[in-house]
Amino acid sequence: MDAATETQNQILQMTQFILNEAKDKAEEISAKALQEFSVEKLKVVNSGKDKIRQEYDRKAKQIETQNAIARSTAINRSRLEKIKARQDVISQISGDTKASLEKQLKDEAKMRDFITKLIVQGLLMLLEDEVEVRCRAADDKLVAACLAAAAQEYSKVVEAETGAKKACKLTLDSATKLPPAPSAGHEHGPSCLGGVVLACQKGTITIDNTIDSRLHLVLEQAKPTIRQLLLTGSEEMEVGETATPVGGCRALALL
Repeated sequence: MDAATETQNQILQMTQFILNEAKDKAEEISAKALQEFSVEKLKVVNSGKDKIRQEYDRKAKQIETQNAIARSTAINRSRLEKIKARQDVISQISGDTKASLEKQLKDEAKMRDFITKLIVQGLLMLLEDEVEVRCRAADDKLVAACLAAAAQEYSKVVEAETGAKKACKLTLDSATKLPPAPSAGHEHGPSCLGGVVLACQKGTITIDNTIDSRLHLVLEQAKPTIRQLLLTGSEEMEVGETATPVGGCRALALL
């Protein structure tokens, strides 16, 4: 009886030991599984955060690029509009000046004096003994009447400046004529407001002293002033109002 009881007690102890070992092993496995789960969960969360962060950075850069493109486009559009507005003002000044010149040069006496000065100026640049003068067909008579006075004035200026006596033979070029004055319906064809072109050495050397070339030169020189007026005067007056004084002053400077 005692042996059986002792055997039963040993069996119970062994059973309890096995159950405790199994329980400890199960808890160890459970803890290890939970730890591995936490590690994998952290990896997945961090990976998800990285993907979200990368996607955010990509979209932020995309938006920044789009904004830069839009800003650059707006700046270029603004520059083009300014260039066009500036060119419109210059075209308006050119048109107003041409109209003013045409009106002033209808005075034959003023036109003769103007043509004479143009010829003298060209002669002083060439310093040649024989020079041909080209003009519009409509100005043949007027220019021919200026040749003698221009040659005399040229000799006088050279002698006054250098002390040397120098004469120049002037002839009217009857073969080569400048384009006619602009007229309605022919705005896009070649035209000339007047003036002269001086040629020498069989036409290999020329001096363009037409009103058109001088007007172009004056407009080029006046561009800084025009820009300044457009920038500083826009607060006080409209662009069209600033254009007229510049054009008027420059037109008078041609005469």
